[in-house]
Amino acid sequence: MSIHSVRLLINSFIKRPCTHFRSFTNSSCLFNKSTARYQYQRELTKREANLHKQFIQRYMAAPMNDENVEKLLEPFRAAVKVQGDIVKQMKDSNVNKEDAEFKQAINELKIRKKKLEDQIAKAMPKEESIDRIKMEDLLKRRFFYDQSFSIYGGVNGLYDYGPMGCAIKANMLSEWRRHFILEEQMLEVDCSMLTPEIVLKASGHVDRFADFMVKDVKTGECFRADHLIEAHLERLLKAKDIAAEKKAEIERLLPQVDNMKGPDMQQVIEQYKMKSPVTNNDLSEPVAFNLMFATSIGPTGQLKGYLRPETAQGMFVNFKRLLEFNQGRLPFAAAQIGNSFRNEISPRSGLIRVREFTMAEIEHFVDPTDKSHPKFETVANLQVQLYTATNQMSGESARFVRLGDAVSSKLINNETLGYFIGRIYLFMTKVGIDKNRLRFRQHMGNEMAHYACDCWDAECKTSYGWVECVGCADRSCYDLTQHSKFSGERLVAERALPEQKKIQVNEVLPHANVIGKSFGKDTNQITQHLQKLSHEDAKVLHDKLDQGDEKITIDGKEYTITRKMFTFRTSEKTVQVEEFVPSVIEPSFGIGRIMYSMWEHNFRIRPESEQRTYFTLPPLIAPYKCVILPLSGNEEFKPFVKDISALLTQGGISHKIDTSSGSIGRRYSRSDEIAVPFAITIDFDSLKEPFTVTLRDRDTFKQIRAKIDEITNVLQGLSSGTITWGEICAHYPAFVEQQSTTNAQ
Repeated sequence: MSIHSVRLLINSFIKRPCTHFRSFTNSSCLFNKSTARYQYQRELTKREANLHKQFIQRYMAAPMNDENVEKLLEPFRAAVKVQGDIVKQMKDSNVNKEDAEFKQAINELKIRKKKLEDQIAKAMPKEESIDRIKMEDLLKRRFFYDQSFSIYGGVNGLYDYGPMGCAIKANMLSEWRRHFILEEQMLEVDCSMLTPEIVLKASGHVDRFADFMVKDVKTGECFRADHLIEAHLERLLKAKDIAAEKKAEIERLLPQVDNMKGPDMQQVIEQYKMKSPVTNNDLSEPVAFNLMFATSIGPTGQLKGYLRPETAQGMFVNFKRLLEFNQGRLPFAAAQIGNSFRNEISPRSGLIRVREFTMAEIEHFVDPTDKSHPKFETVANLQVQLYTATNQMSGESARFVRLGDAVSSKLINNETLGYFIGRIYLFMTKVGIDKNRLRFRQHMGNEMAHYACDCWDAECKTSYGWVECVGCADRSCYDLTQHSKFSGERLVAERALPEQKKIQVNEVLPHANVIGKSFGKDTNQITQHLQKLSHEDAKVLHDKLDQGDEKITIDGKEYTITRKMFTFRTSEKTVQVEEFVPSVIEPSFGIGRIMYSMWEHNFRIRPESEQRTYFTLPPLIAPYKCVILPLSGNEEFKPFVKDISALLTQGGISHKIDTSSGSIGRRYSRSDEIAVPFAITIDFDSLKEPFTVTLRDRDTFKQIRAKIDEITNVLQGLSSGTITWGEICAHYPAFVEQQSTTNAQ
């Protein structure tokens, strides 16, 4: 059983029709319903974490390297491989993906994969699971983040970052800019979040960006239909008195939920008599709900728009300007950092699924006939954990593969895609993601967009399971082609030909003066419509006009076009270049998900005390690089605090000054909690020449003694990663105890 499956199973227990929420809302306590729901959800989170821990301990107790375990897994792996081969053969024969037999084969493959995952989970060695409740309590207590508008009861899916969260996020984005934008000389843009409907119509979001939703018929509360069905079926599956026949039926049904349409979901809801998980009321029929936030632009409300669901479209629609800025040369990359919005039906999993989030996206435009990359050799020797489509089809585990080998064997489609996978891996590990809990999962054929050449997701293993944090796809020329079609602009680049050649040129020529005599104020609208016709449509209209007048419809209004109003002309032209639509390689980063995964991977509890929790974040992204701690409130220490702070500020080193009361150990612990990697302590030996201070490392507790005028250079090296703590310890004397014991106040 995968972690994700465990989580779904837990959800199925804690989301039963429950009287706890009603007792909150019906009691005479001072909380309103929003506050009551917030507390109820906190209780559910605590119960979920405890159950999660129990399941981890239960299912991860046996060693994987035991030969008996492999013998146990062998038939399950073989079953997956047999079915995977069947699916592959059907794909190779170009079977229609909507064919019932193909869908049945895919569902059978999912069932067999789930059975294998269940067996692997039972055989996995016992792991130290993250105490998510303690970690999230620390994050909220020290205001890394918290639910937005919490004094009003909060709003699901919206979160505010506090001082520590903001600092970490800013440091991460700063490193992202350096690692990608500066390294690749990308062209950064900052585009509008308000997006006209036509742009998202072209991208496909208006028609296809939706999930199915059901409502509590009495309270109106909304639930995402597939999540509700999965949770209910998982609960039934674990009932002690379930019949073998019913169990087999549910096991066969569960893998199909992701691909169900509205009528299929309604049938399952009725068949299993599903109710609202909070009130036990009846549910409405599933309806498609577009996940974009709709709005209107301007006072008239006639221009419909949306808050952007991703940052990519701004770069696509500005392609022509960016290409011109880059002097018409390919390849080049555009980059954008900004907020995106998705109106999730029922957000859950904390920061993993939210309604407003920061994305950092790259659109690397490249000639589709040449997807090599001049810097690929710099990442070719990286050993990266790849979970290929073949692995998934054959029931195999993810494996570490050298990127050079993956590209040369066409496991990864091309060098540019492989290069960005390598750069993503380096970035993720640099900001604190555990490389053993990071994998790149390849999209299987049935989940990959029809226009994509290859697609990989960087997934981080968390207490919520494997979470997609970065997508890296070769999107072919789909996006620019769509925007060309809807806008009428030619979003193309040029390549030099080896020799001149003659080509046929088609020209669309509306005659505005003739059109104006018949249609007056509508002339511009008709002219623009005719100019945006594709060459094929223009030729068809031209041929029809040769036979007589023709009617066209624009925005629901009909116009009669005559032969004199429009000309379609074909001529021959000698050219030295040819036009083409570039392909796009798109790495897309979910910053909030990366931050959450990073927090989980770096959360620690001191062995000597379960109350001493802290984060081992890399100095590169820590909110403060160091804290300045005078040993006591002695007046003689104050000038040193001021001077050291000025030196660090001048050196660009973020720091915190802690002159609060309490022992030095307690103050060390407070700085550890907020992930401060180093602590400068001013003691009585600091008062003697040469003026020195101690420097403490958060993770090892070790301290060295260094001169005050050297400490800035030391911290700059440690913070940037150009020097390690071990190298510092080898160069400076270790601090054991101070020599001066003056106790002046």
